[in-house]
Amino acid sequence: MQNRTFYNEILTEHNLHPEHKNRMIRPTATMRGVNPSCGDDISLELTVKDGMIADGAFKGDGCAISQASADMMLELIIGKTTEEALQLKDTFMKMIREGVSEEELETLEEASSLQDISHMPSRVKCAVLGWRTLEEILKESPDGAAKSVTTEDDGTGIPGKNS
Repeated sequence: MQNRTFYNEILTEHNLHPEHKNRMIRPTATMRGVNPSCGDDISLELTVKDGMIADGAFKGDGCAISQASADMMLELIIGKTTEEALQLKDTFMKMIREGVSEEELETLEEASSLQDISHMPSRVKCAVLGWRTLEEILKESPDGAAKSVTTEDDGTGIPGKNS
């Protein structure tokens, strides 16, 4: 019961008062992420300098889970190297797919509150949208071209997730 309360409090706080939901003036990379099954639609913006994520923001609409997850992700990755950010993405996805150790869970900070999403198959795509968009934006060279990613194939490996 305590985990559910923690989940609700964190989710509500990041959904109602997102710190990183705004537009950046001059991001070095932008990518759109879409979850067609739920209608979540975000635009992730990053400023990457010398391999470090100097700043980040997102804009968009969607359910509380997608919006809160994107905000938690940005809170976690700003100030990290791109390699560290991708490792955190891998840990988050592993948490959703199969579970992680307590040590790994701690690295996700507040994003660890979403660990029980794996028991809600219809919500997994919502929770991973920002993280999958992050992965794709960091794979691309930040040439300023707008690109998009979809969670149609959410990559979780959890049965019933693909539409």
